[in-house]
Amino acid sequence: MEMDRISSLPNDVTEKILSCLPLRDAVRTSVLSSKWRYKSAMLQDLEFDECSWRTSQYREYDDDDYQIHKTFVNMIDHVLLLHLVPIRKFKLACTADEVATRDIDRWMTHLSRNSIKELIIKLWLDHQYNIPFSVFSCQGLVHLELLDCLLKPPSTFKGFKSLKSLRLLHVDMAQDVFENLIRCSPLLERLTLLSCDGVTSLKIDAPNLQYLHVLGEFDVVNLDSASSITEAEIWMGIGNDEIGVPASWIPACSSSNLLMIFDHLPHIRRLKINRRFLEYLSLGALPEKLTNPCQHLKALSVDICFDDPDAIPTALCILRSSPALQELEIEVDPTEKLPRIHSIVEEVNSPCVNDNYNCTFSQLRLVKITEISGVKAELDFIRFLLLSSPVLERMTVTPRRFPEPSYVDGVPKLVKELLQFKRESKHAEIILLDP
Repeated sequence: MEMDRISSLPNDVTEKILSCLPLRDAVRTSVLSSKWRYKSAMLQDLEFDECSWRTSQYREYDDDDYQIHKTFVNMIDHVLLLHLVPIRKFKLACTADEVATRDIDRWMTHLSRNSIKELIIKLWLDHQYNIPFSVFSCQGLVHLELLDCLLKPPSTFKGFKSLKSLRLLHVDMAQDVFENLIRCSPLLERLTLLSCDGVTSLKIDAPNLQYLHVLGEFDVVNLDSASSITEAEIWMGIGNDEIGVPASWIPACSSSNLLMIFDHLPHIRRLKINRRFLEYLSLGALPEKLTNPCQHLKALSVDICFDDPDAIPTALCILRSSPALQELEIEVDPTEKLPRIHSIVEEVNSPCVNDNYNCTFSQLRLVKITEISGVKAELDFIRFLLLSSPVLERMTVTPRRFPEPSYVDGVPKLVKELLQFKRESKHAEIILLDP
């Protein structure tokens, strides 16, 4: 008989092979032979995706939704009941209301007794799933990811002492719950907070935090106790754009939001900010240069509304204070009307191309600008970047989509303008992309 080489592989190799299979197929290997009977019960990472399960069951159950969901629940119960080793990672992605809350609660209770390290719960239900108290007892958690859940920890909850990564998407929780969760997770290094109801102030007390990604409507941003951040993406909004700038955004007359934020980001390397956050930064006494320069910032992405007279000076302050900047991405805010060209250019943009304006980006190599309409305010800014970047390699420009481009001598006007700009770098190329 030919030797069974697969069955003779070391346990860690067969576990790796099984982990690459859909869990349904991995469990089915138990019928191959006595050697394989318990191999799937030794897997440390368990991922249950109801969408994938539904696809694999269509033929078998002839689109019977109830039967599909029933077998999905039974499969999870079967796997957890027969599991022989501690579960390191558990992922549940479910869209079916037929998976009852009591089923998920039962699984969470089981996991809380298994020294779980990574827990991912992604639910698309008609109601938010209330995370049971058993989850808050999982002090071994290193990664926690929740989607469309309700977070109400018990009064005795003192944080996750081992947590390093936290992702909260469409999670409903009170402001004090959020602040306590962050403050009482001393090892937290990565935080994602997207559209979470109840969190109105971005107050983060996490001295070891390195990555921050947030999207929401915030009254205030306070990163005083998060000075280790190296990568951040901040998207802010307000409830109604017509009401103007919230009073809570406006600092005291002698202070500046720009300085307040960047004084606590000394290690930032990559930063992405939207227009509303740029507007927040522009409030207060705007300095020409930051008190503490961003010595490590290498990549900056920012939305700019050229109709906002404070947007360009604020962006320039950040640029002037970033001597190590290598990559710059600018998206012109497409939601605004076309800029009032003459007033904005004369009052704001003219210093950009003035010979007395001493500003050089000595390490800037790549620039990407999207959604430009070709008005003078935008072209002056592009000209300024070209004249101030001696090692620039490539500038990629994507115009805003218009019904019909303007032509001069058979060449699109924007192309003609860009090609005539002087460049400090002899190797710089300008690439104009078709929108």
